[in-house]
Amino acid sequence: MAAAGSEFYLEGLVLLGGALVAAPIFKRIGLGTVLGYLAAGIVIGPLLRLITDGEEILHFAELGVVMLLFLIGLELKPKRLWKMRRDIFGMGSAQVVITGGVLSVLAYYVAGQNFSASVIIGMGLALSSTAFALQLLGESGDLNTAYGQKSFSILLLQDIAIVPLLALIPILAPFSSGEDSSVLTSALIAVGAIAALLVAGRYLLNPLFSLIASTGAHEAMIAAALFVVLGAATLMGVAGMSMALGAFLAGVMLAESRYRHELEADIEPFRGILLGLFFMAVGLSLDLRVLVDNIWLILLCVPLLMLVKAMVLYGLTRLFGSSHNDSIRIAALLPQGGEFGFVLFSAAVGARIFAQDTASILVAIVTLSMALTPILSSLSKRLMREAPDEEMEEDFEGAGADVLIIGFSRFAQIAAQVLMAGGTDVTIIDHSAERIRAAGRFGFRIYFGDGTRKDVLLAAGIQRAKVVAVTTQKKEITDRVVDLIQNEFPDTKLYVRAYDRAHTLALRAKGVTYEIRETLESGLVFGRKTLEALGSSESWAIEVEDMIRKLDEERLALQAAEGIYAGAEKVLTRPVVPEPLIKPKDKKNRPDTPEGEGPSARKHKSKGSHEELSGQA
Repeated sequence: MAAAGSEFYLEGLVLLGGALVAAPIFKRIGLGTVLGYLAAGIVIGPLLRLITDGEEILHFAELGVVMLLFLIGLELKPKRLWKMRRDIFGMGSAQVVITGGVLSVLAYYVAGQNFSASVIIGMGLALSSTAFALQLLGESGDLNTAYGQKSFSILLLQDIAIVPLLALIPILAPFSSGEDSSVLTSALIAVGAIAALLVAGRYLLNPLFSLIASTGAHEAMIAAALFVVLGAATLMGVAGMSMALGAFLAGVMLAESRYRHELEADIEPFRGILLGLFFMAVGLSLDLRVLVDNIWLILLCVPLLMLVKAMVLYGLTRLFGSSHNDSIRIAALLPQGGEFGFVLFSAAVGARIFAQDTASILVAIVTLSMALTPILSSLSKRLMREAPDEEMEEDFEGAGADVLIIGFSRFAQIAAQVLMAGGTDVTIIDHSAERIRAAGRFGFRIYFGDGTRKDVLLAAGIQRAKVVAVTTQKKEITDRVVDLIQNEFPDTKLYVRAYDRAHTLALRAKGVTYEIRETLESGLVFGRKTLEALGSSESWAIEVEDMIRKLDEERLALQAAEGIYAGAEKVLTRPVVPEPLIKPKDKKNRPDTPEGEGPSARKHKSKGSHEELSGQA
C-alpha cells in the first residue's frame, strides 16, 4: 500500500517537473505550451520510460477536457453568438464540413480506412488549435483585426463542433466493432439525458448556487462548481454520450448566471492543470516504434494536411468577404491540427473505431503541423499584395449637425459619446474605411471623406455646424484641416485636439477657439489617482491636480508670449505642497514639506530640467 502510494506521488512529481521545465521553454521559443506538454510526455514516457502507464493517466486527465468544454459553454452567451452568427455558423461550419469531408475521403480511398475511422480522422484533422492560434494572434496584436476576428469565429465553431463530434463516436462505434446495439435506442436515451440535464439546469442550478453563496462558504462554491461539471459529465457518460457534452451543456445553461465569473475563476485552475496533464498523457501514450516505422507516411501527410486546410480556408474566407491578404493570413494561421483532435482520437481508440497505432500516427501528424505553423505564418507574407488604402463611396445623405467631428480615432470616440449622451447631434467624417465599418458596429454613423478637402466639408454640413471638432491623429493633418477651415470658413468655432505642448502653442498662435493636448487630462487624472493610492485624501489629491493644471496654463501663456523656454519655474520636478491653493487647516491631510522645499527652492531646482520637459509634455 505504502509502495503504491509512493509510486503515485513519484509519478505526480515527475509529471509536474516535466511541465515546469517544458511549458515555459516552448512558450519562450514561440511553439506554445501545448507542444511543451506533449514533448514532456514523450521524454518522460517513450524515451526515458519513467512512467509506463500512460493510458491510465490519460483517462484521468480527460477531466481537463471536460472542464475546458464547461468553460467554453460559459462563454457562449446567446447575444455574443448572434452578433458573430454569420462568421461562426456560416464560415466556421463550412470550414469544418468541407475540410473534414475532403480529409475523410482521402482517409477512405487513399489510406484505406473504414467508413467510421475515415469520418473521425477527417473531422479530427479538420479542427485547428485554438490555444495555438490565439497565442499567435495575441503575440502579434492582431486579435481585434478583421482577420483576427474571422479566425476567432472559425475557432469558436470548431470548439463547439467537438461536442457533436464526440457525441458521434458512440454512434459510429457499433459499425466498426460489430456490435448489434440499436442506434435508435441509444439516441432516445441520449435525448432523455439531455432533456433531464436541461430541466435540472433550468430549475436547480441557480437556486443551488444562490443558497450556497448566501452562506459565504467559498470552498463550498468550489465544491458545487466541480459537482455540477462532473455530475453533468457523468450523466452523459451513463447515457452512452460524451462526458464533455454534459459539461458543455452545463456551461451554456450557466452562461447568463450572475455566478458565471465566480464559477469560471473556480474551475480555471483545475482546467489548466488537468488539460496540461492530458497533453502530457498523450505524449506518454505515443508508441515511438510506430512513429519510426511510419516516418515517411507522417512526413507526407503533414504537408498534405496543411495544404488542404489552407486552400479551403483561403477559398471560404474570400467567399465570405475577406481581402486577399486577410485570407492568406487566416490560411497560414489555421492549417494545423488541434488539441481537440487528440481528444477525438483518444475517444475513438477507446470506442475501438481504430487502433492505438493509428492514433499515434495521427497525433504525430497534428504535432508536426503545429510546430510548422509559425514558420508558415512568416512565409505567408511573401504571398500578400501591397494593398492600397481602401476607398469607399462618399455619400453624405443625412449629414449636417450642430457639431462636425473630423477624424474618429480613440480620442474622438470618447468625445462623441459625451456629446451624444448630452443630446447633441453630431456628424462624423473619417478617411479610414475599416474604422468606419468598425464604428458602425457600435451604432455610430460615420461618413467617408477627407477632411482636408473643401468639397467634403461642405457636403458634411460645415456651414450649418456651430462647432467643428478637429480630432485627427497626426498633427500635420490637423494643421492642414485647421488652415483650410480658417481660410475658407473664418467664422467657424474650431475645437482642436493637440498632439503635444509645442502643437498646443502653434494652435494658439493660429487663433483656434479651443485646444487641448490629447494626454493632458488623462495624465492629470492618472497622477491624482496614484496619489490617492499612496494614501493621500481625495480632496488633497484634487487640489494638487488643480494646482498642476493652473501652473501648466500659466506657463503656456508665458510660452505663447515669450517663447518655448519661458516659464521654467512652473515645471515641478519634486513632490511639493500647493500652498497657494489650500487652506492651513487641510495641512494635516498632506505630506510634510521637506526642508528647503519652499516656492523659491522649487523655482531654483526646476531650472535644470525644463528644456527636457517643455517640448513634449
